[in-house]
Amino acid sequence: MSLGQEIAQHLPFLRRYARALTGSQQSGDSFVSATLEAALADDALKASLSDGRVPLYAAFNKVWSSAYLEVEGSAGTVSEHEAAAQGRLRQVTPLNRQALLLTTLEDFTLAEAAQIMDLDQDNVQRLITEAVSEIDKESATRVLIIEDEPLISMQLEDLVTGLGHDVCGTAATRTQATELAASTSPGLVLADIQLADGSSGLDAVDDILQMGSVPVIFITAYPERLLTGDRPEPTYLVTKPFQEATVRTAISQALFFGSSKPLD
Repeated sequence: MSLGQEIAQHLPFLRRYARALTGSQQSGDSFVSATLEAALADDALKASLSDGRVPLYAAFNKVWSSAYLEVEGSAGTVSEHEAAAQGRLRQVTPLNRQALLLTTLEDFTLAEAAQIMDLDQDNVQRLITEAVSEIDKESATRVLIIEDEPLISMQLEDLVTGLGHDVCGTAATRTQATELAASTSPGLVLADIQLADGSSGLDAVDDILQMGSVPVIFITAYPERLLTGDRPEPTYLVTKPFQEATVRTAISQALFFGSSKPLD
C-alpha cells in the first residue's frame, strides 16, 4: 500500500475527530488540511505517517496545539483581530476532552493516546478522569431521538436519561421527527441516517435546523460516507454499533459547544 493510500484510509476518521474537537466541520477540516500540508513540507514527518493512525493523529495534534498555543499564550496589548482570535480559541476543546475523545470516539488505547498527545499515560488517565467529572456536572437538556430500530432507540433512551437528560420524544421517520421538534423544542438531537419509511435523518435534521440552532449527533453504520470534506457534512458522528462511552462523550462535546452550526 502506498503512503497516499495509507493516509487516505484514515482521513475520514481524522476528520471526525477534528470536527468533534473543534465543534465545527469547517475548522476541523481546515486543521486536517494543515496537517497534510505540514507533512508535504517535512520529509521526516511525511515518512512517519506510513506507520498508521497514531503518527497521523500525533501530527495533527502538533498542528492543532501550535495554533491553539500561539494565540492563547500571547501577552500584553493585542490587536482587535488577535483579541477576536483569543476569544474564539477559548472555546476550543481543552486537553482533558481531547484525551477523552481519543480514547472513546476514536478508540485509541491509553498508550496510543499518550503517544499522540506527547504525554505520559498517568497524565492522560488524569485528564480522562477530569473530563468524565466535568460531564457528570453538566446541565440537563431535552433530547430528541430519531431512530427507527426499537432496541437501539431504547438503548439511547436509557443512556440519555442515565446522564440526567430528559427524552422529549422518539421518532422513526422524518415527518415524526419534524413534528416532535416543533412541539418540544429539544436542546439536542440524536439522529440515525436511514429511517423506517425510507426517509433520511439528514433531511429530518435539515427541517429541524430551519426552526432554530440545536446541536446534532448522527449515529450511523457508515460514517466515512459523511466524512469526505467535499460538502457541508455533520460535525458529530458516532459509528454503529456504538459503545455507550462514545455516545456519552459525543453528547458532552456537542453540548460543550452548544450549537450544530460551524463556529466562525
